[in-house]
Amino acid sequence: MNPVLAPPASASLIRSEVAGLPLYDPGADTDEVAALSGSRRVIKLSNSENPYGMSPAVAEALRLGLAGGVSRYPDPTGKRLTEAIGKSLDVPARRIVLGNGSENILELLCQAVLGPGDLVVTQAPGFSLHEIFPRVMGARVQKVPVTAEFGFDAAAWRSALAAGPKLVFLANPCNPTGAMLNAGQLEQFLAATPQSALLVLDEAYGEFARPNPEYPDGLEALRGQDRPWIVLRTFSKAYGLAGLRVGYGIASDAALIQALDRVRTPYNVNQQAQDAAVAALGDHAHLADTVRRTGLEVARVTERLRGAGLRVVPSSTNFLFIDTGCPSDRVAKELHRAGIIVKAWREPGYENYIRASLSTPEDNDVFVRCLTEICAKDKP
Repeated sequence: MNPVLAPPASASLIRSEVAGLPLYDPGADTDEVAALSGSRRVIKLSNSENPYGMSPAVAEALRLGLAGGVSRYPDPTGKRLTEAIGKSLDVPARRIVLGNGSENILELLCQAVLGPGDLVVTQAPGFSLHEIFPRVMGARVQKVPVTAEFGFDAAAWRSALAAGPKLVFLANPCNPTGAMLNAGQLEQFLAATPQSALLVLDEAYGEFARPNPEYPDGLEALRGQDRPWIVLRTFSKAYGLAGLRVGYGIASDAALIQALDRVRTPYNVNQQAQDAAVAALGDHAHLADTVRRTGLEVARVTERLRGAGLRVVPSSTNFLFIDTGCPSDRVAKELHRAGIIVKAWREPGYENYIRASLSTPEDNDVFVRCLTEICAKDKP
């Protein structure tokens, strides 16, 4: 008989909101997958990382910054970076906030705005932190489902928004589906969102969608709106700075930024990240080349997977949302044996889907071959 273990002493101290939270899933550990597969090189497609790397200008900025040492604290205001962002977007620097990745700003927004019982509306399937951070604060979260074709369900959004949420999250393009709202759909969404709600437009993958003439610039759509809003962007994806963790938000007014400053840690973005982001922002050619090459791979891999009989959601990002036709956990584990990491989606209703961020053409060819072989085993 197994002894009954007493709960740890700390258990009674943990807030109920925290105890019931799901853990964020970063994907499988590369060392464990390498050991399982026996492969020296793991193909990691789970975290939307840029396979083409950082700009040469970033590498030089990091070299110069490290030559000066790391014994001093970073600029707590991020003045040089906020001014560079402000200049590029024609926005005053006082309306820009920096974060340790844009997800840090999501956390700050929830800390500054939400209290127990407040209503948050977001989309489903969606980015897990759009749900986790509000629940940490004791808020209620209502998810608005996509249509059967993974499109924008205007009627469902109108119904959810009519309940009077305090905070609204919308990702455009959507993570994990890769789908985007066009200008008309964004206009419908804005018209339905109460003026009293804080609207958070998450454009973490916007750089990949901007070549599409139908993709609306959320900042331009919101500039003249008399409502509280913030547009979130990041240097982690298209700019290739995921390891440095730097994102930013452009807000409707400086008062919202001041509220975020009250809850953020004073040195939340390290100096190397600030310097690298300034350099990345100035290298338009590297960004354009990354977006171009990514778009070609998204189109090519989508065509190959569909040709193999798999359902793939049309993507405006650097990743694909794929219906494997069988439990995604099982597919992911089989891919691990081949040295490939994807993210198995576990949100209710989408348990057969995986999200795979694309890599180089060579890596993507290995992924397509392995995935189609795995999925073919389950076909009659």
